[in-house]
Amino acid sequence: MKPADNDVLVVSAVRTPFGKFGGALKDIPSIDLGVRVVQEVLQRSHVSGDEIDEFYYGCAIPVETGTPVAAVVARQVLLKAGLPARTVSLTVDRACCSSLSAIQLGYRAIKSGDAEVVIAGGGENMGRAPHLLYDLRWGKRMGSVTIQDPLYALGYPDYSPVSVDAGQVALEYGVSRMEQDAWAYQSQRRYTQAHAQGKFRDEIVPFEVPQAKGEPFLLCEDEFPRPDTTLEKLAKLPTVHGSPTVTAGNAPGINAGACALLLMSRERCNGLGLEPLAQIVSVASVCMEHRMIAAVPAPTIRAAVDKAGLGLDDISLIEINEAFAAMPLVSTKILAGEDPARLQDLRAKTNVNGGAIAIGHPLGATGARLITTLIYELRRRGGGYGVGALCGGLAQGDAAVVQA
Repeated sequence: MKPADNDVLVVSAVRTPFGKFGGALKDIPSIDLGVRVVQEVLQRSHVSGDEIDEFYYGCAIPVETGTPVAAVVARQVLLKAGLPARTVSLTVDRACCSSLSAIQLGYRAIKSGDAEVVIAGGGENMGRAPHLLYDLRWGKRMGSVTIQDPLYALGYPDYSPVSVDAGQVALEYGVSRMEQDAWAYQSQRRYTQAHAQGKFRDEIVPFEVPQAKGEPFLLCEDEFPRPDTTLEKLAKLPTVHGSPTVTAGNAPGINAGACALLLMSRERCNGLGLEPLAQIVSVASVCMEHRMIAAVPAPTIRAAVDKAGLGLDDISLIEINEAFAAMPLVSTKILAGEDPARLQDLRAKTNVNGGAIAIGHPLGATGARLITTLIYELRRRGGGYGVGALCGGLAQGDAAVVQA
């Protein structure tokens, strides 16, 4: 095989609309959302499920699928989607990085020659996460029992809530609450403008939501954006969970959605006569000290760009997940160094259509959504290089460079 024959190409990429907490998707397990996008990437590319060698699917809250133990979410999705039972699969939990990690695994499988056609993606319906009742298995002699909400604070027992770490690190890098609110406002405005221009039509596949009475409701657009956001409203919001800067307004929501990409070696793509959307040029993962969650996208982007043999000036567009507004603000500041003009340039080309603060952040789906959004925007602009990156719990980072 020639070196270029195992280039990793994106042949198809789609996502569901992202639902809001308690919205239209509140009763839909993410398995069903995943089935929809898997079937759609195959349909759009006219590729049979028999062609799929491996399937990687990110999911950070598998219990929401209704399978409390040994959920094997990827396996359930592929079987419900009609893929052959022989298809090898893996469910990936790397917190918010999960579906970008799934893409990385697919990339590596193709580059190594172990696979030629891979589906990678992920999904989550965070609002379906059940409340938890611990300490009852061996009995409780006296006293009350406590029901815990796993969504509350979204932290880890031995560490601070992620909103606290993000807010503190933001201040350490000189990023104020006011700047974070301004970024959140910008995210909402950019999304509103992009939506008005029809920019999300290519990447979104409608989802039929069953109704108790009557015909199914067809969800065609993201539910979470708040076009009526103002800086004044954002400034009045209280901070959450003891964070010095993070509020409900400069953070994403508790969302539902799924996303999938069909990856293929160049040799197989050419053999099938398909026209790819983009090429994945490089992938990278970086981890830092656990509290540095707001900073970790920066070295991860550098690692991916370096692996691609490029510099930041070669990158036309950047996607940094708005796990909080602190993430793109801190990370672009690190990447820019002491150069104000460079910082302005980096921020101008980061999340140009808005980010998770407007779109939503279903944990297992977001990494794939970043790459999907990036690819379609690059194509609208006539091509070029882009990099997508995000942080995951306890300062993990994943990134990928794509060329469209």
